[in-house]
Amino acid sequence: MPHTTPSLPVYLDYAATTPVDERVAAVMQRYLTVDQLYANPASRSHMLGWQAEQVVEQARRQVADSINADPREIVWTSGATEADNLALTGFMRANRARGMHLVTSIIEHKAVVDTARALETEGFDVTWLTPGADGRITPGQLREAMRDDTALVSLMAVNNELGSVNDIATLADVAHAFGAAFHTDAAQAIGRIPLDTSTQHADLISLSGHKAYGPKGVGALYVKRHPDIRVEALIHGGGHERGMRSGTLPTHQIAGMGEAFALLDRQGEADQAHIAALAERFLAGLAQLEGVQRNAASEHSVPNIINVAFDGVDGESLLMALRDVAVSTGSACNSASVNPSYVLLGAGVPRRLALSSLRFSFGRFTTEADIDHALRVLQHAVTGLRA
Repeated sequence: MPHTTPSLPVYLDYAATTPVDERVAAVMQRYLTVDQLYANPASRSHMLGWQAEQVVEQARRQVADSINADPREIVWTSGATEADNLALTGFMRANRARGMHLVTSIIEHKAVVDTARALETEGFDVTWLTPGADGRITPGQLREAMRDDTALVSLMAVNNELGSVNDIATLADVAHAFGAAFHTDAAQAIGRIPLDTSTQHADLISLSGHKAYGPKGVGALYVKRHPDIRVEALIHGGGHERGMRSGTLPTHQIAGMGEAFALLDRQGEADQAHIAALAERFLAGLAQLEGVQRNAASEHSVPNIINVAFDGVDGESLLMALRDVAVSTGSACNSASVNPSYVLLGAGVPRRLALSSLRFSFGRFTTEADIDHALRVLQHAVTGLRA
C-alpha cells in the first residue's frame, strides 16, 4: 500500500464524536456576538427575539426533514442522552395507566440501559432482550417478550459499538400490534441508514448533533403527534418546547445541528460510499494479520463502525501501543480491574476476545492515508505484543 503521510494523530473514533463540519461552524458563528443574532428565541417582545426564533424553527424543520417528520414533532434537548431519558422516563411516567412494563435490550447505549435501571427502582418492570451473534434483536424475540401491560419498547437503530442495524420498522410494528409505543435511539443511524417516520413508524426517536458533524451539547427527541404518545417533562421552568423540555434554547448549537442534518441530506450517500470504500480497504489490510476477527459481523452492519478482536493481545495494551491512532476500546478501567465491554459480552463475544477488542470508526474526513497508516501501526503493534 502507498506510504502517503496522514495528519497525525489519525482519528478513527467517529462513533464517539465527529468533527464539526466547517460549513456548520460557519453557520453557528452567526448567532453568538453582539453584532449578530444573539437574542433569546423565547423573547417575543422584540425583533431580535423573533429573528432568533426563526433560526430555531428553520433548524427544527431541517432536522424534521431528515427523518420525514413534522417540525412540530421535534423537541430540542441537550443531546441524545437527554432525549433517551425523556423518551423512557417521560413516557413511562406519563403512561402508568397504560402499563408498567418496558422492553429493551442488554446492549443498548448506557443512556437507555441506566435509565431503564432507574425506572426499575420506581416500580416499573423491564424485560432485557439478548441479541444474536450479529448484534441484532429479532421480531420473534420481541414478540415473545410482549405482554398486555407493555407500554414501551426501546431498541436502538444502530449499535454504537458493533455497528449492527436493527430492523426498526418491523420491530415497531410488533410493538404496535400489542398496543405498545416504540422508541429508537438513532444517534448512530442518522446519515448512515435511511430514517423515515412514514415507513418505520417509530413513536419516539432520539437524535444527536455531534454524531452527525454538528456541535456537542444539542440533540432532539422526535415525539409523534398522536393522542396516545404523551411525554411527561423531566426539566421544569418556563414550559418551553410545548411543555416537554424547559430551558433557554442555544440558538447557535441548534442552528449548527440543523445545518449538519441538512448537509447529511445532501451528501449522505456520497459520505457512505466514501466510508464503505475505506472500510473495505481496512478489512483487507486486517486480513493480512492472523488471529483477527470482526465482532458481530453481518450484512446488517453499517460500514463506519468496525469492532475487531485481536486474539492473544490485551486490548488496553494495544490501545496504548497505537500512540498516534485515536481509537477506542469497550473496556472500562476501575480502581482494581479491567472489565470487557458489556455490549460485546451481551452479543456473545467470549470474555477473552472481548478484552482483546478495539472499535475503529470512520467518517467524512477520514482518508485512505489514515487507513494505511493505522494498518501499518496495527501490524507493528500486534506483532510486537504477541512476541
